Amino acid sequence: MKILIVGSGAREHALAWSFAKRHQVACAPGNAGTAGFGLNVAADGEDTAAIVAAARELGSELVVVGPEVPLAAGLVDALSAAGLAAFGPGKAAAALESSKSFARAFSERRGVPCARTARFSDPAALERFVDESRGARLVLKKSGLAAGKGVLESDDPAELLAFGREILRSDELLAEEYLVGRELSVFALCDGKDYAILPACADHKKAGPGDTGPNTGGMGAVCPVPYADEATMARIEREIIEPSFRGMAAEGLSYRGVLFFGVMLTASGPKLLEYNVRFGDPETQSLLPLLAEDLGELCLAVARGKLGHRRPRFTGETACGVVIAAPGYPGPYPKGIVVGERLEVAAGGNASLFHASTSLDAEGKLRTGGGRCFTAVGIGPDWESARSRAYALADGVRFEGAWFRPDIGEKIFGR
Repeated sequence: MKILIVGSGAREHALAWSFAKRHQVACAPGNAGTAGFGLNVAADGEDTAAIVAAARELGSELVVVGPEVPLAAGLVDALSAAGLAAFGPGKAAAALESSKSFARAFSERRGVPCARTARFSDPAALERFVDESRGARLVLKKSGLAAGKGVLESDDPAELLAFGREILRSDELLAEEYLVGRELSVFALCDGKDYAILPACADHKKAGPGDTGPNTGGMGAVCPVPYADEATMARIEREIIEPSFRGMAAEGLSYRGVLFFGVMLTASGPKLLEYNVRFGDPETQSLLPLLAEDLGELCLAVARGKLGHRRPRFTGETACGVVIAAPGYPGPYPKGIVVGERLEVAAGGNASLFHASTSLDAEGKLRTGGGRCFTAVGIGPDWESARSRAYALADGVRFEGAWFRPDIGEKIFGR
């Protein structure tokens, strides 16, 4: 099968690696890592017409859309109108991620347990709310897309107001109660009728050790998660996943793709933090190496509405993924940093290195292209061995200012 992947991140590199085991792969635009598995197409993922044209020219039998921005712009609608099979939701359903205000209203209508939420479009109303909260810890969120970084958790009124006023200059703002518990990333494939839940992952959003510092797009992930046991996952399905998909069907939100459920396991039960309408990054890099069957056939079944009662098989091993970032990230960071000569491992065996927005210059030198530059993933029979392999690989990635969190998985596995 010929598969076109839209995107250039480490998630897309992991998708290309998994698809290429059995299928012919092209990426638009891809990166230096995806070039090792197939053709990189010079088409911007946010240029709908260019992607449709590329898919037609390549004879793509399936188009898999990685990032949220093309999904929110309606790329899948355009692909479907052109008669092309696409993995991902249309624009209407993609609003579950592109508008947190829409998503929260939807989850409240469908009875999905979530944090108490207030919505603001007026700075004066926000100021009154923060004042009346009397120093309580709050979570402020930009309603629109923010690459995983439009969130502030704080009990400092001045910090909350400064962040909120900046968001309100261009978008709606949500203020949520601060939930305490253990967080999970849960993904479910859906073909518009049936769904299949994948093993839970745990992302590490904060930049610093011990979950300190500013929010990032994700500094690492582990899969599976020890506290996501059968009873816990059954309750998440019953209270969050099933009502969400049932609600989409009732409201005419046809969904064919993968839906992410950010879940907090609180003392009173699981609560929904947010929806994302695509595979997560960095969770995908830790999830896909554990898949024990053909990802291409799974995604095609989803795109064609033929998932049925199929349940994907996984190896039973553990994966630990460590993100190597550029200096300054998640703040301003340089691009185009030359990566050292020791970078040799692409992907395979029990350790895989996935590229994010990397490129080769005219002299053949590998250069960075984003804030999160690589994800080093280790696989093993347990977390300790997976962690050891991931960090051994991460240590070999050399470029000026490279850094990574030293504690991925430690809190989750009680170390």
